[in-house]
Amino acid sequence: MPEKKTLERAEQDKQEGKSPSTQAGEFVREEMEHIREGKHGARSTKQAIAIGLSKARRAGVKLAAPQRGTTSAKTRLSARRDSAAGRKGSRRKPNPNRSAASSRALQREGSAAASRPALARQARSAAAKRTRAARSQSARMGARHRAPSGRSRSRRSGGAGKRR
Repeated sequence: MPEKKTLERAEQDKQEGKSPSTQAGEFVREEMEHIREGKHGARSTKQAIAIGLSKARRAGVKLAAPQRGTTSAKTRLSARRDSAAGRKGSRRKPNPNRSAASSRALQREGSAAASRPALARQARSAAAKRTRAARSQSARMGARHRAPSGRSRSRRSGGAGKRR
C-alpha cells in the first residue's frame, strides 16, 4: 500500500494537469526511498521502477500498459491487471502467504539498485533507446512547462537577453 504522502503528491500532480507518467513518478520515487531506507531491496533499477509503476496503476493512475513489441506479453498482461485493479478498487484480500514470500524475496536483494550511479545508468540507457527527435521533443516540452523562475535570468525575458 502506498504511503499517504505519495498518494497526496500524485493527486496534486493530477490536479495540476500533469501527465500520468509524472503522477506515477511519485510512486517510483517512494520505491527508491524504501530501498535506500532498507525496507527491501531490488535486483535491478528496472525492477524497482516496475514495482513503483505497478503500485501507481493499482492506486488508480491512468497509466497505459506498454505497447506491443516493447515488453513481453507477461509484462503487458500484468500491467493491464494492475490498471483493472486500480479502476474497480481492490475487491479481494491479498493472499498473506504470497505477500510474505514476495517481501522475503525482495529483502534478500541489495540496495545498489536505488543508488545515484545506478539511476543515472538506467536513465542513460533508456534515453539511448529513444530517437533523437523524441528526446528533443520531450526536452522542448519540459522547457515549455518550466516556470519562469526555473529559467536563467536572461531567458526569462523571452529571448531578449544578451545578443551579439
